[in-house]
Amino acid sequence: MHIDTLTALVTGAAQGLGRCFTLELLKGGARVMAGDLHEDGLEALAREARGLPGTLVTAQLDVSHEATVKAFIGGAVQRLGPPNLLVNNAGILRDGLLVFRDPEGFVRKLPTSQWKQVIDTNLTGPYLMTRETVALMIEQAVRPGLVVNISSVTGAGNAGQSNYAASKAGLDADTRTWALELAPHGIRVAGIAPGLTDTPMAAALSPDKRSELVSHIPLGRMGEPVEIWAGLKFIIECDFFTGRVLSIDGGASYA
Repeated sequence: MHIDTLTALVTGAAQGLGRCFTLELLKGGARVMAGDLHEDGLEALAREARGLPGTLVTAQLDVSHEATVKAFIGGAVQRLGPPNLLVNNAGILRDGLLVFRDPEGFVRKLPTSQWKQVIDTNLTGPYLMTRETVALMIEQAVRPGLVVNISSVTGAGNAGQSNYAASKAGLDADTRTWALELAPHGIRVAGIAPGLTDTPMAAALSPDKRSELVSHIPLGRMGEPVEIWAGLKFIIECDFFTGRVLSIDGGASYA
């Protein structure tokens, strides 16, 4: 696939990796429907994209809400045509230990609401987006098609992130499953598992936590969003790549 032939859907596009992916796709001449919960961020993205060769349309999107997902995809078809690329990038953190003893000696538990928020956005969201997008691809005989799920090295497990780790491990499993199911329809499904990357999500970590995570990276630094884009570009352009999750993590191991 060539970037200038793409009609792409990008979720979580207002900042971080999603913003980088959207701008790079536009630089290559793609048509992009960018979705995010944050309208201010989408407006800033649209301002930054002015003058780029591609075509950008933005819309507010909650990937965990089925009706909103359907409306977003329908709007993309009306304004840009049927998509042939979906980038499932939207994700949130709600970190916390499963069970812990607080300074007063009371045993505390991870609230179910924190578990559900992360699973709904990070796992159910890609399920909804992928189901609706690939159904459209199949109905309209869009070939080739591509879905790329943005996962995380945390899918292997990390203390204090049982909800996030479960969501990303589940997404990795779905990546492999959907690749098997959709290959007969000419649709590839792949994933990228970034390590710690210089995004607003990483900036929300405490300095001590960031230093601890960087200490596990052999290259001694966080990744840059454009380095994760390099992996996405490879997957787009390599038509023989499917069913695999590409780790881009500086050699990190948090085990």
